Amino acid sequence: MMPSFSPAPVQPDARARHCDELVRRGPRPEERAELVAAWRLDCSRLLARELAALLPGDRLAVTLGEPELLRGSELIARIGPFAANSLLRCGDPERTALLSFDGATALALTDRSFGGDGEVDRDAPLPEQLPRSAALLIDRVAGIAARALALGANDYSSDSRVEGSGDGADAGVVMRSESAARLKAFAPDAPCVAVKLTLANRQGREWEAVLGFAERVFDALLPGAGARVPARRRAAAPASGEEAPFAALPLPLEGVLAEFELSLARLERLAPGETIALAVPRELPLRIGERVIGWGRLGTVGESMALRLTRLNARPASAEEGSRT
Repeated sequence: MMPSFSPAPVQPDARARHCDELVRRGPRPEERAELVAAWRLDCSRLLARELAALLPGDRLAVTLGEPELLRGSELIARIGPFAANSLLRCGDPERTALLSFDGATALALTDRSFGGDGEVDRDAPLPEQLPRSAALLIDRVAGIAARALALGANDYSSDSRVEGSGDGADAGVVMRSESAARLKAFAPDAPCVAVKLTLANRQGREWEAVLGFAERVFDALLPGAGARVPARRRAAAPASGEEAPFAALPLPLEGVLAEFELSLARLERLAPGETIALAVPRELPLRIGERVIGWGRLGTVGESMALRLTRLNARPASAEEGSRT
């Protein structure tokens, strides 16, 4: 005879244990709509107040449009191959966003900051590279936007300032490029959120930009979202630049021959055949983005120009000790 078994009785006080990520309930659609509306209103007010200082004598109105869900590749295609793009850190290394002004808008906004009318001329030819004045202005706009977005996740009030303590102090511009795809703010096939940012002054001029977020980042930046985001796990061991997956990561390096400034009036008068004198330093800086990693002297190897490194910046102590995770 086969032995029979009966299931053990379930104890009355037995309870199932579930992963917190599985049982956490997100906001209902109507609740999320209220959070998005509050986020748009608060960010618009803060940005209007802070950005007005960049345009003398102006009072700005800032509008954030309705979020639009896209694929990353669709948003990159919408931005186009040439724009003033900034990768923003919004108070947390894992919360990044993309801010993009098209070339014509960046030039018009710069013109307004120097006292011009700021009209956006879509028919005018664009330069191969944005002037330094335009790059500096967009960099300041991007820095203010990054801090405003970081403070948005902390339920800031309408009286908050972007300059100050808290997550806003840990926000800023990570990298900038005229190619949005190069900044890798989100994967091409990943869902992302696009928000149109419109700046308008009292004279009726409007300057538009695009804010792009990975969908999970956008949700984390909504008011009150900070409490719903689980803490990041520490890496088991410090990552090394000589090991996978970082060893094959391409980094653009620049050997800077010379930097100089020209007035806007001089830029307007530039024509083919003109000569611009350059003061070439004895040692040229080698940079990744804005960070100088070393210096070298210009020379040749065969028929090609080359840079012989003479000194390198010391690695940060935290990297040597593997304390960064």
